[in-house]
Amino acid sequence: MSYQPLTDIKSETDKIDQATADGLTGTSNSLAYRVHEIERHLHSGGSWFEVAGTPNAEIHVADRIGTVGGGGPFILDGGDSSVNATWGAWVQILGSSDTPARSGQAKYDPHEIVITYTEKATTYFIQFARGTSGAAGLAAGTYTELVYESDAVGARAAGITSVQTGRATAGDKLWARTLCVGENTGTIRFYIGIHEYEG
Repeated sequence: MSYQPLTDIKSETDKIDQATADGLTGTSNSLAYRVHEIERHLHSGGSWFEVAGTPNAEIHVADRIGTVGGGGPFILDGGDSSVNATWGAWVQILGSSDTPARSGQAKYDPHEIVITYTEKATTYFIQFARGTSGAAGLAAGTYTELVYESDAVGARAAGITSVQTGRATAGDKLWARTLCVGENTGTIRFYIGIHEYEG
């Protein structure tokens, strides 16, 4: 049986608390990488988006909020769920050139929405999918979903609604759709915020 010299062990354990870690510029999935990823998620600035004032196919569909000529909140419309649980059409909310919003960022994750309007006083189911299309993201499992309860027509969110989702590569397209429970159609409007990371 061979033993590691104490000096070698100390050099390794120092990395836990006494040595510089490479973080997101280091080895993917290492402890330092994961800790840095969590830190960046908790302390990074967010970028918020609205509909592009001048969209370009699936390349550019979103402008940063406050952009001159921005198109306002994204609008989803539910399908007919009064008889069958039918989702509305997928709407693209980030295009291939919309991320990174900040230079040098390689990854992003959608993390929050602010809902500004609901057409019906009922429950809305919302899905977000990352991929070449909404259907492709759903099939690949790169999607997340949430429930939003609207108490009144035109109700506004009391605050920010969290969106729990995985990280995407900058340039990945993002799609959303809704189902307005028990209703035939039903719109919901929102702005979306993302976090971005360098690795």
